[in-house]
Parts: sequence; structure tokens; C-alpha cells
Amino acid sequence: MVSMRIAKSPPLGHRRSITAQLAQGNRPSNLGHVAITTAEARQQILDDLAAALDQLGLAVACLSEAFEQLAVDSADRLEADLYRPVRKAYGRGKRTHAQFAQRVGLGGDTFEPPSAGPRSQGVKELVQKMAAALADADRRIAELQDSMLPIEAGDEELCAGLNETREVLKPVPRAAAMFLRTLGR
Repeated sequence: MVSMRIAKSPPLGHRRSITAQLAQGNRPSNLGHVAITTAEARQQILDDLAAALDQLGLAVACLSEAFEQLAVDSADRLEADLYRPVRKAYGRGKRTHAQFAQRVGLGGDTFEPPSAGPRSQGVKELVQKMAAALADADRRIAELQDSMLPIEAGDEELCAGLNETREVLKPVPRAAAMFLRTLGR
């Protein structure tokens, strides 16, 4: 009998995943390298991807809040250059997670939109927070890919979804820096 994962992924910063530890050459325990089952590897893939998606969700929330604070021209630029690609990557990542969970018969997470934090934050702080969350999400997905779990326990669709999610995000850090440089001009 396969147990289904119903609980949400651990809170941000809760613990470093086994995948992240192994990608950096650190062993999570003193037991040395322990083989895991395919089911455990697939659950680890879903957990690691969920942690990255939590960060992408935070990035979307920050951009949504920043949008509300901007004048029309700046808001339009933020939407086109930052919000759309981050939202697209978030959607692609969630779809990748859900479809992989369904294909392998494991329960997927439901992703609740997080809060961007206090409403007193300005646009600059929100865009900077978005950029940090985005960098963390990209790092988490890269570590997952580097772990080889998607190849060993995943499938082509999973690998393609991870690649597409990262590709969509590639231009966003530069666009965020440009947006901040021209903010208020």
C-alpha cells in the first residue's frame, strides 16, 4: 500500500532537503550513503519542487503587492517584465508537480498563495524580496536537477517541466534590476 502525502510542504527554511545536502556533498546522517526506494525518491522530488514553488509563490505575492502601489505606467512595466514571467514559471512548476504526482500515484500539494508580508513595505523592498525568493527557487530547482533524482526516479515530462520553469525565469533578475534602476523616473 502506498501512503499518500496530504500535508503541505514544510515551512520555508524548515530544513535543508536531503537532495540539497547531497548536491553539496554533505551527508544528512552518519550512516553514509543509504539507498532509497523509487517511491522515496519520487516523494523527495515532490517535496523539493514544492519548496521551490513556495518561493515562487512568495515572488508572485510580492509582485502583486508592488503592482497595487504603482502608478499606471510603472505598473504596466512591472506586469510585463516581472509579473508575467514569474507567474508563468509558477504555473508551469505547479503543473509539473501535479502531473508528476498523478503519474507516479502520489498525493500532490495544494499551494496556498503566501503573504508578501507587511503592507507597509515599499515597491523597492517588495521587488528585492521577490528577487531573493526567485533566486532561492531557482537554486532549489537547480539542486534538484543536479541530484539526478529527476532522471533516476522521474521521467521526461518532469525533466522538461523543471527545465522550462527555470528557462522562463532566466531574464527576470536582470529585468528586476533594470526596473529598480528606473523606478520613479
